[in-house]
Amino acid sequence: MANTRSFSSVAASPGPAPAAAPARHRLRAVDRDEEWPLPQASGAGLLGQDVTALLPPGTTWLPAPPNALPTLPGRPPMIGYLILVPADQQTRLASAVPDAAPERPDPADEPLVRVDSVRRTAEIGGRPLDLTYLEFELLAHLVAHPHQVHTRDQLVTTVWGYGHVGDGRTVDVHIARLRRKLGAEHRDAILTVRRVGYKYAPPTAG
Repeated sequence: MANTRSFSSVAASPGPAPAAAPARHRLRAVDRDEEWPLPQASGAGLLGQDVTALLPPGTTWLPAPPNALPTLPGRPPMIGYLILVPADQQTRLASAVPDAAPERPDPADEPLVRVDSVRRTAEIGGRPLDLTYLEFELLAHLVAHPHQVHTRDQLVTTVWGYGHVGDGRTVDVHIARLRRKLGAEHRDAILTVRRVGYKYAPPTAG
């Protein structure tokens, strides 16, 4: 004969109600081959499976106290249950429950242009870019600051350094080289801001 205990809880009510005697719930151990009194699990990983198939011997269930359950405005009170698993059976239960499938990132959210400053590599759509030192530095700076407008003087100071002797035409030459290496499909990722400078607009897969 299974052991039984008594557990008290107060049923949830959507509004104020007169005090009533607390309901009594019988608590007992659940055998593995015993019919489970709750509905079958509806989760994607457990759909169509009997919950008892996942419960090791000695597992106990009981209604959760109403104050331990979340409430949604305008919705009926939720019903929940507490599952009590013996300590020596927890590992077995964890291995029996299938893991949720990991979320796959949306390919549309992946950047087409990738710059790795540690390995000093750059690629677009998986295609490696063969860049010179200054072309790499210029592209890395633009990619790190998307949609930000940079003047030619700012780019000379940041990429070439304060000691560089030259003018904005040096920047124009390197931008033109970068555009050619990005390819005709993505050359517009580096936009010209007339009479100001340049900005980087991350290209999309579409």
